[in-house]
Amino acid sequence: MSAQALATAYAECERIVQEADADRAVSVGFAPQPLQKHLLALYAFHIETLRVRDLVSQPLPGEIRLQWWRDRLTSDAELNEASQGSPVAMALIDTVRRFELPVDAFDRYLEARLFDLYNDPMPTRVEFEAYAGETCSALVMFAAMVLDRAAASEVADASGHAGVAQAVVSTLRGAPQHRARHQVYVPGDLLTATGLDAATWLNGGEEAERARAAMAAYGLDHLERVERHWARIPRRLRTAFLPSRLSRKRLERLDADPNPLARLWNYWRWMRA
Repeated sequence: MSAQALATAYAECERIVQEADADRAVSVGFAPQPLQKHLLALYAFHIETLRVRDLVSQPLPGEIRLQWWRDRLTSDAELNEASQGSPVAMALIDTVRRFELPVDAFDRYLEARLFDLYNDPMPTRVEFEAYAGETCSALVMFAAMVLDRAAASEVADASGHAGVAQAVVSTLRGAPQHRARHQVYVPGDLLTATGLDAATWLNGGEEAERARAAMAAYGLDHLERVERHWARIPRRLRTAFLPSRLSRKRLERLDADPNPLARLWNYWRWMRA
């Protein structure tokens, strides 16, 4: 495996993240320079697995794609062979091996992503938090392990809450697309508490507004737990949490998007708080 091939793989990860996820792309700049490419590899993997549902017409091909990622991560082959020509896989495998990231956690991440391939409604907030924990929260923890493996255990609880807040944002902002697919990510017990059911949520409109507001409050509750304990999060690990801190504006106003300067200013301020 040539150094140039690996550098090209990491550059492709950077391109993917910059195009698809400005929040994470900008946050990476607050990490030590040698670690930035490894965060980009994690985030590119996240983006690629999120896109699986968009690339398939039936669940089975999606399951095959997710299994492909499992096979890549568990391969003992040399990097070039293990990645099978995928630059994101190459960068991810290199990152997992360099930092000894837990492959079983990636397996659980991919298992949770199976939910995206089907139209089963999210049953309760307990299942939603489990789904968020294995995906969004796990991504925060992977980033924390890259930044400081020894200290990462200190932020396990914070990463859990940050991941739920981010998953709520994704649920609310992705609602039009989810409705078109007949997917219901809003937990059933939350819908029931607001007098709605899955069918009413899928119909959208004013009637669904009660559930949207309740879901936003649910996300804010988790985010506030991160904000209250922000001072306890070691500064060297905060880069992993920066994107989740932007959740407040998006939960308070669904169409809110920070302009680039505001995002940068907030990140700078939160890193030093």
